[in-house]
Amino acid sequence: MPALQLSRARLPATTTIDIMDAYGEIRQQSIAAERALTVYLNKREIVTLMTLGDAPEALVVGYLRNQGLLRAADDLLAVQVDWEVESAVVVTQRLPDDLEARLGHRTVTTGCGQGTVFGNLLEQTALAALPATTLAQSDLYQLLTNLNAYNDTYKNAGAVHGCALCHQTAVLDFVEDVGRHNAVDTLAGRQWLAQAASSDADIFYTTGRLTSEMVLKVAQMGISVLVSRSGVTQKGVELAERFGVMLIARAKGKQFQAINAGARLTLDSPPPRPPAARTSKEAGV
Repeated sequence: MPALQLSRARLPATTTIDIMDAYGEIRQQSIAAERALTVYLNKREIVTLMTLGDAPEALVVGYLRNQGLLRAADDLLAVQVDWEVESAVVVTQRLPDDLEARLGHRTVTTGCGQGTVFGNLLEQTALAALPATTLAQSDLYQLLTNLNAYNDTYKNAGAVHGCALCHQTAVLDFVEDVGRHNAVDTLAGRQWLAQAASSDADIFYTTGRLTSEMVLKVAQMGISVLVSRSGVTQKGVELAERFGVMLIARAKGKQFQAINAGARLTLDSPPPRPPAARTSKEAGV
């Protein structure tokens, strides 16, 4: 098999503009970059993604992987990104037999910037069996602390989401982009392109909502624990129960909401309970 032809078209994740503050002073402010990137698969236009441009090759590979439009990393022949024409050309030696049917059926999801799921991915009933990963409450707290060392683009400019592949308390790889679906796709692409030591990943972290597409993409990556600082949706919970994914939502500080956890979450470090709210009578009002 010929070597994969891979461009290295990374662009800075932020840019600077002049802003006027509340005192009428003009100063420079870093903001998140946002670029259009149209993806072509074997000369067929697939989709236009809005992205920071920080890891474009991994993004398009992960996107096509998670949409079921690429079946194996070994099928890839070339991934070439050209920002002058805002395009990413992916060449593969094999396409799905039902490509036209997949492209003809699109579901616009709740992803930031509007995600799109092709085919009937949300309706599939089975995936490869996921490992029943367990997690201790104390390790969850330590992981959240360790994640604070990341989010560089968010800290500098805001307006982005972050996702991470983790192994218990360790952060293996972290990606930021303008949408959480872009970030998870980039991590999936890096797995295939061997740019991340993610074979031990057993936890996925996202700053975004735990929606159906997030649960599905993480399950496709073979990970059964999904953590977020945000909330869940009904369809996300349904898919988590179907595929055996433990959700840990609203994970901030010492608080969280575990869903579909059972005995997989060990409560070894419960925080102090907040004092009960006093009634007006008890307060002497």
